[in-house]
Amino acid sequence: MSWLGTLDHKRIGMMYFFTTLFSLCVGGTFALLLRLELMFPGQQFFDANTYNRLFTLHGAVMVFWFIIPAIPGALGNFLLPIMIGAKDVAFPRLNLFSYYLLLLGMSINLYGLLAGQGADTGWTFYTPYSIRTGTAVVSMVMGVFVMGFSSILTGLNFITTVHTLRCPGMSFFRMPLFVWAIYSTAVLQVLATPVIGITMALLAIERYVGIGFFDPKLGGDPVLFQHFFWFYSHPAVYIMILPGMGIISEVIPAMSRKTIFGYRAIAFSSLGLALVSFLVWGHHMFVSGQSPLANFIFSLITMATAVPSAIKMFNWTATLYKGSINLATPMLYALGFLFTFGIGGITGIILGTLSADLHFHDTYFVVAHFHYVMMGGAAIAFFAGIFYWFPKMTGKMYHEGLGKLSFWFFIFGFNVTFMAQFVAGLNGMPRRYHDYDPMYATWNLISTVGSWFIATGILMIIVNVIYSIKFGAKAPSNPWGAKTLEWQTTSPPPLENFDKVPTVTAPPYEYGLRS
Repeated sequence: MSWLGTLDHKRIGMMYFFTTLFSLCVGGTFALLLRLELMFPGQQFFDANTYNRLFTLHGAVMVFWFIIPAIPGALGNFLLPIMIGAKDVAFPRLNLFSYYLLLLGMSINLYGLLAGQGADTGWTFYTPYSIRTGTAVVSMVMGVFVMGFSSILTGLNFITTVHTLRCPGMSFFRMPLFVWAIYSTAVLQVLATPVIGITMALLAIERYVGIGFFDPKLGGDPVLFQHFFWFYSHPAVYIMILPGMGIISEVIPAMSRKTIFGYRAIAFSSLGLALVSFLVWGHHMFVSGQSPLANFIFSLITMATAVPSAIKMFNWTATLYKGSINLATPMLYALGFLFTFGIGGITGIILGTLSADLHFHDTYFVVAHFHYVMMGGAAIAFFAGIFYWFPKMTGKMYHEGLGKLSFWFFIFGFNVTFMAQFVAGLNGMPRRYHDYDPMYATWNLISTVGSWFIATGILMIIVNVIYSIKFGAKAPSNPWGAKTLEWQTTSPPPLENFDKVPTVTAPPYEYGLRS
């Protein structure tokens, strides 16, 4: 009961942590079922309707239950106040309320899954089909609506905390880059999430009341739904990936024993990504009937999003150069991030090119790109953060051998799974189909086998976490010799994080700097 009513940001962060790990298992199970069905041509285990519901649930659970809340909710809640020398977040009760809103939204989704017929629209809920289908769409969209409030309130809390509770000497340009990333994410959460909330509410109203917002039969416009949805969902990509970038900015200097290269450039590139992400939603709609001029403008701005990401990639690589690199598990996941997110970013530029997107749209090339950004970016960074801060969060050391083995299983399976989908997409295989032409059979078989390695790697991570919490060796206060403020207190931290309020007198990454 002390946990369920706690106002301690660290305990709330741990509750988010285990909730999102559970969500990863649920969404991952749906993914394995999809890959089993697609292992061979023809129907294997599920009919077309069941398949549609499975991939809708997979997408919705992984996006709204796992990736969006995972890093801000778990690691952000636990670490952000400590990293700026604060005792807690600005609004502790609102923080707990945000967590319960997430649980409420998940429960509404589960009700639709168990009591209704699920949903078969895909996680994007595109109209007019989502208005007319007889499945339990409303429980899905209302769950997303409620989880949106959780995201907004978390963002407000983090923005207020960063502006008002920094310890003496903690100027904006002495904040760790993870804090910059969470701050930029919080801005996106506050500004973009209301749009998806309103859109989901309008969809539910249209289904129940019959007011014509999106249904052309009622005088509505289905493309308007796409504009609303992607005006949120493209910034949501950066709600998912920016915190992961913040984790990489912490792991690489600590594990390289070097001051981060281009601190201010990385900090400003986080804000730049947050800004530009609001201007490119139309690149999801190149084939929706937009004017050629609108397509050209959205394509051009899409190219601009590569610049802040490239700044980060360059600076991380420059930090690694001539570093004294410790290839512990967090560093392996960080290096894996550089590889997989690089592929995700480059293929994103390909899809942002008009002539290429017309061929690749609605093929498995898009599916592979999306997973290279989300799983190969946000999720793999989350795993890096789990192992990097595990000693700080639990006071125990994880099992290094099992951690490294989990990385190799995951990274091998991930690239096998989604490289095969790139090839299938290049050859024209459409996404969201229950069955496919036998010419794609080999690539689907390879992709399914790869998914088993991913599942094994993730299972190893979960086993490592549970085993190490119970049996792990006691962790020192600073096992990595890192310089940021959270490593200057005990592991785990005391109730108010520090025995006395710290005073910051130096930048956060000062390896090798002379006084």
